[in-house]
Amino acid sequence: MAHSNRIKTSTGEKIFTVFNYTFFTLLCLIMLYPFWHVIMLSFSSLEASMKGGVFLYPKGFNLDTYKSVFKNPQVYTGFATSIFVTVVGTVLGTLLTAMTAYPLSKSRLRGGKVMMTLVLFTMIFAAGMIPSFLLIQNLGLMDNRLALILPGLVSAYNCIIMKSFFLSIPESLEESARIDGANDLRIFFSIILPLSKATIATIALFTAVGYWNDYFSTVLYIRSTEKWALQAVLRYMLTNTQQAMAQAGVNVMAQTNTNAETIKAGTIVISTVPILIVYPFVQKYFVKGVMIGGVKG
Repeated sequence: MAHSNRIKTSTGEKIFTVFNYTFFTLLCLIMLYPFWHVIMLSFSSLEASMKGGVFLYPKGFNLDTYKSVFKNPQVYTGFATSIFVTVVGTVLGTLLTAMTAYPLSKSRLRGGKVMMTLVLFTMIFAAGMIPSFLLIQNLGLMDNRLALILPGLVSAYNCIIMKSFFLSIPESLEESARIDGANDLRIFFSIILPLSKATIATIALFTAVGYWNDYFSTVLYIRSTEKWALQAVLRYMLTNTQQAMAQAGVNVMAQTNTNAETIKAGTIVISTVPILIVYPFVQKYFVKGVMIGGVKG
């Protein structure tokens, strides 16, 4: 008589599995609903938004909110600044992080331990707002978009993740390349970086989200409203909705299907969706990159 190869699941394991699925499904819904609520509110009518309540679907569907928001020129300039800062900052930041982590992963680097200690030191003791402000001011970068990029180019945490990954790459690959006449730069760009796609994608995502969500740097360093990042525009519209829209030539009170709440909801959606669109393209590398980067320390 053939014995079944199936492993019997105990009652306790079944209960535990059901509990896990139920718990995490509820947790997921709790975290997703606030954003879903904002999206549905942004598509709802003035009357529905004033009544409030639960918005599982648009009540009195209309696009007037988005038509009003896009009449504000600050939204376009904010988009332009945020895209510029995020793209340039992510490309340069990821490259510089890799170029910092790679030599630190080599035992032959003289003073490597001291340099690594200095990198770790910055994770514990940050300069603070006032010294950072004075530095940007003395560099002549006030009201310059570079002030939104340069301070956050290299992160100690990201550097540690990349260093850990580089430690997992066999030294034999580099030795073979050196025998073939490759120098350190050729090895780094032709061998190391192509092997680091998962970790690079992860670091790039961390960096991009940080740049996209940053509004405080704009508050500190940027005076011209046309140079504001999108998140700073969002902050201004959330705190001064009617004034911000009035400056754009939109009278919220006179609109038939919009009010301050729907304008706020629409602005939040517009500022959040772009970074959400990017995530699925790097999601497949995300877990792999973090896990690989945490193998060695």
